[in-house]
Amino acid sequence: MVVSRPVLASFMLFGAAALPIPASAGGFYLQEQSPKETGRALSGGAASADDPSTLFFNPAAMTQLPGVQVSAGGVALLASAGQSNRGSNRSVPTLPGATVPITGNSGGNPFASVIYVPSFYATGQVTDRLWLGLGVNAPFGLKLDYDDGFFGRYDSLHTDLKTYHIQPSAAFRLGDRLAIGGGVDVQYVKVTLTNALPQLSPSPALADGLASVKGDDWSVGWNAGIFYTSGDTNVGLHYRSGIKHDVRGSQTISGLLGPIAAANGTVPAAAPVALPDIVTVSLMHRLTPRLRAMITARWYNWSVFRGISITTPGGTSTKELDYRDSYSVSAGGEYDVSPSLTLRAGTMFDRTPTNPQHLTTRVPDGDRSWLSAGGTFALSPHLALNLSYAHVFVAKANLIRPDRYYPAPATVTTTTLSQASGNADQIAASVTARF
Repeated sequence: MVVSRPVLASFMLFGAAALPIPASAGGFYLQEQSPKETGRALSGGAASADDPSTLFFNPAAMTQLPGVQVSAGGVALLASAGQSNRGSNRSVPTLPGATVPITGNSGGNPFASVIYVPSFYATGQVTDRLWLGLGVNAPFGLKLDYDDGFFGRYDSLHTDLKTYHIQPSAAFRLGDRLAIGGGVDVQYVKVTLTNALPQLSPSPALADGLASVKGDDWSVGWNAGIFYTSGDTNVGLHYRSGIKHDVRGSQTISGLLGPIAAANGTVPAAAPVALPDIVTVSLMHRLTPRLRAMITARWYNWSVFRGISITTPGGTSTKELDYRDSYSVSAGGEYDVSPSLTLRAGTMFDRTPTNPQHLTTRVPDGDRSWLSAGGTFALSPHLALNLSYAHVFVAKANLIRPDRYYPAPATVTTTTLSQASGNADQIAASVTARF
């Protein structure tokens, strides 16, 4: 039989299954958008109001920052993950009902040795009531490369997702205690995904085919917050809208042999992707003039991300992922040892949005638990250095990933059975200048 171009959409659907272009509280939403906040496990959130990075978590809190302030830095992620084969297998079109093992190596650690997440924030007091600010960061991202011969290669091989996020913002003080603020979220996403394709014959003498998809998109969202302070207690509430991307680019099939070789080639492709709304509630309380306690809760509307639909000139195919709404809760505190030194620590639980029935090696994720510590060192009245460290424990997860390729009677079903495990260390640093 000959496989026609319309099947390209279904080929690439499996290669793009994690295009959560995504994100995730857990998953690949990068919460690490402030080196200072990393030290208290993001517990300052929408209420801390003590650094220009507050612009990302709640622009209304800018009203607590006098003059002009700038913060620049980043977080270095040292992540590790592993996959263990639990009996992955594939069907054979000429042997109905029969399966054969998918062999291969464990894929190694798919993460780069160091993943850098940069950020820049600037705030300025225009009048005694009006503040303006600008944030530039990368809130979503993921890069994985499994070794050649990985047993889960039909699920994923290479993933490279980058986002660039620009947030101009404004805040207005309504009175001595209450302020409101908001901003526009301008976001660019670029993605490259690949996975292997099975040949009709399971013979180890035949090299796999390869599927790849590339695309990018600009899109816009918004965010708004409210901030209240009684002096000793700050309360912040922030909402960030979901962003809908229409990723456009191309998909390429190569290396297929025999009757399915007709599918080799490159065609235009598009994939709409919905990112979640995020709601943040934070509280900061001064226990003593030197000691502060903080708590933050976040909710992520991940249920908007039902799956990936890939559209090519040959048609549209959809793969269900059924993400769940998720949440995170963090608590922390900090102590002013002296006018030039502040120490902080925190912990957080971060629930993964991934659905146990649709897990994938492309997003090796589970529930996360954080432990973090850090400090701020005042180098002068106008310059401070923030240093933080966090360790993230990621719960193990069992993957059962069936994927179907090619129309009948040539249909091949690959089932990736794996146990995923991993953890991450974070080293963060930023410099804050006040003018």
